[in-house]
Amino acid sequence: MNWMESLQIAIQYMEDHLLENMTIEQISAQAHISPFHFQRTFSLLTDVTVAEYIRRRRLTLAANELIQSDHKIIDLAHKFGFDTPESFSKAFRRQHGITPSEARKNSTSATSYNRLVIQWSLKGAEPMNYKLVEQAEFTLVGIKQAFSYVDGENIRGIAKMWQEAYTSGTEDRLFELNNGEIRGLLGVCVDQNEIQEKQMEYWIATAYEGEVPNGLLSFTVPASKWSIFEVQGPMPESMQSLWKQIITEWFPSNPYEHAGIPELEVYPGPNQPPQIWIPIK
Repeated sequence: MNWMESLQIAIQYMEDHLLENMTIEQISAQAHISPFHFQRTFSLLTDVTVAEYIRRRRLTLAANELIQSDHKIIDLAHKFGFDTPESFSKAFRRQHGITPSEARKNSTSATSYNRLVIQWSLKGAEPMNYKLVEQAEFTLVGIKQAFSYVDGENIRGIAKMWQEAYTSGTEDRLFELNNGEIRGLLGVCVDQNEIQEKQMEYWIATAYEGEVPNGLLSFTVPASKWSIFEVQGPMPESMQSLWKQIITEWFPSNPYEHAGIPELEVYPGPNQPPQIWIPIK
């Protein structure tokens, strides 16, 4: 079973247990990958978080039942996972543009989010150029922050972290320190779920050999085989597009599995295309 098929099984699990209090650990276990990698992959493919997908699907079913039955709004609020009628009405209005009471009177105005089916292509419309390399264990130095990956908090936080690294001069300092085999700045996502539930760690770092400079931290990346892809086109859209292509086309078309260690986003420097490094086995 490939990675994409495992993801679809996890999505089916969400649909089968949509009205239950599911945890991300239960969902990701269906795909046999960590909660962190499931959340990240799901968001890359769908542009929404797992929690938002579940919320949208529940509100779609709630609208259908509201229109087709005479159940009390308070009962539907509890059935579809909302603590109060007020929180239900607020979420309902945000998705459908009308209140539950208005939806009951005007059944043509609700917005439907259908169940998700992930599709992938074994033959990409565009060629994917990549190279395979063996890389020994190496050390990074840089800065890190911990983020929750619930409701996309990590995505917002990482963008702010890069901006602060640029304005503070940290990016320039790391470029100057770079003396390892991998050239440039690196963005590294590290799963921290075993230490703190629903948490990840993000590094802005560079490959470095020597004593850890003052004010920076170090992180060791294990030896691995890597598949390296060049990002072509304007950022950040091209980076996100390539991630989706890797997941939906490259992995299903090739005999490799993810090695389970952090991926790398590599920014070699001016006038050089960024790269995505995927650890494989």
